[in-house]
Amino acid sequence: MNEETFNQLMPPQARADMLSVLSFIEEFGDELENSSDLLALTPNLRISAHLIRGHLEGRLITMTSLIGASRAPYATANRRIKDMQEAGLIDQRPRTATGKSFSLHPSVHLMEQWTQLASRVHRMASAHFNGGATTDTTEYYYGESYMKAKSIPPMEVLAEPLKLAGGLRVLVHGDPTFMVMDNLKRQFEQTIGTQIHQRAFSIDRLREETMRNANRKSSNYDIIAVDLPWVGGFAESNVLMPLDDVMDIARIDPSDFHTAGWQAAHWNGRAFGIPAQTTPELLFYRKDLFTRAGIAPPATTHELLNAAKALHNPQRGLHGIAWNAARGTALGHTVLMTLADFGQPILDLKPNAGGFDTQDLAKRNYRVTIDTAAGLQAAEFLNELLKYSPPDILSMSWYERIRPYAAGRIAMAYGYTLLAPYFELDDASPAKGQTGYLPHPAGPNGAPIAPVGGYVMGIPANLPKERVAAAVEALLVFTSPPAQKLYVQNGSRTNPRYSVGSDPDVRRLSPIFEAVDAMSWRDELQFWPRPPIPEICEIIQICGEEFHDMLRGIISPQKALRRAQERADATLAPPP
Repeated sequence: MNEETFNQLMPPQARADMLSVLSFIEEFGDELENSSDLLALTPNLRISAHLIRGHLEGRLITMTSLIGASRAPYATANRRIKDMQEAGLIDQRPRTATGKSFSLHPSVHLMEQWTQLASRVHRMASAHFNGGATTDTTEYYYGESYMKAKSIPPMEVLAEPLKLAGGLRVLVHGDPTFMVMDNLKRQFEQTIGTQIHQRAFSIDRLREETMRNANRKSSNYDIIAVDLPWVGGFAESNVLMPLDDVMDIARIDPSDFHTAGWQAAHWNGRAFGIPAQTTPELLFYRKDLFTRAGIAPPATTHELLNAAKALHNPQRGLHGIAWNAARGTALGHTVLMTLADFGQPILDLKPNAGGFDTQDLAKRNYRVTIDTAAGLQAAEFLNELLKYSPPDILSMSWYERIRPYAAGRIAMAYGYTLLAPYFELDDASPAKGQTGYLPHPAGPNGAPIAPVGGYVMGIPANLPKERVAAAVEALLVFTSPPAQKLYVQNGSRTNPRYSVGSDPDVRRLSPIFEAVDAMSWRDELQFWPRPPIPEICEIIQICGEEFHDMLRGIISPQKALRRAQERADATLAPPP
């Protein structure tokens, strides 16, 4: 996670609040030091403060500047910095090919520690100097002042109606969020001043129609919805128009988007869409069932299997867990995400502080990594999940895994947040008001993550020039904070923007928004599990076929890994 990534991740107000507390601690330390040498801040604290400030302000920190900031003798400061590196608090990154020149950065662990410290300082100061006033600290994490943002106002009618012959034509996925958009069509038509014609397809048919449209001389659609893993392929194949060719990117307010969702809209450093849905896949679990059984929410894959085993009771109509296991695309996504749970991406990506680096994917110098030790752990984990899954699990996909959970027949389910309305808005569902939201439990070499899914909305590359300007304005309306808030108020449970997730009207509707914002803050929202390379759809399909044969008992885990690896290798173009 570099400085630019971190600054995009942190909401602007939360960053300002954190800098304010940082300044207070530094100035208070100066006052103590000026009053007595015995009260000076420790070098470690000054080192940490300098690293954090540089990270927040996007300044490069070198060993020389860090030693100077410590205010300790050279040898002492150098020793303290080395100790902090060994403790995993400081990351060192090369600036040259030789590695002799390097920069220093706070690790994620140090950031988490500092965040907790800053939050406590903020609360103590408020309690002691504001007449004893305190805030409700339940589920509190730093950036709370940002979370208390004002309500987002309703959409405003455009000053000039859009001039589009035949109206605005939109191609989307047939999921709950886009169906909410369709239900609100009249309201959006009033806002943009023209008719809206929306077509919705299932995920595979959406891709087929998008590719057919790309081969037409002129696009039949002004705006299209694009699944995140397709972005790279669509950019390389000239299906989508780079947005910086037709608009000022600053109008989007990039810092307001969850970092993973905004990064996933890019290929080769350019944005090809605006996030319309940022919907991480989480673990949904029945809090009431866990409490009754005396089980803690699982943080690891081992704990998940134990919980599924304890709650699995088919004789009483309850199964431990449901997941995407239908042959092909559905199971293929599960395989990639399970690999990630065990600490391995589907490609040989370079590790970084936030997980794995995806910035150089456009160079196409990657290879597939399936048949590995972590791959075998993931395969064996999926075989274990079968024991505590419903009997029809191998035909369950996106919606089929959530419906029985909503009906009270499943104790846990992996599911995207966009599917939460199936139980959150159903008064008859036993899961309503009793669902907890967790990132994926981690395997032995992994960390808790919430793999990001969802859609961006982009402009077809073959859209006639005379329609582009109006399409851009409509795109800005559909992805604006007022529009996103409206979707949520009408049943959507996806949200790509910090400002919408912090809106008090939104937060009252579902705990899912606060949970996702907290995961984003902890850097658990990640899109590297499904890297948007041109070959990704084929690789997902291959994994979904070979692992399905494994789950049916036709082939062993080792053979499934080997066959998936060989077939996936064949999808990649040979290196130049």
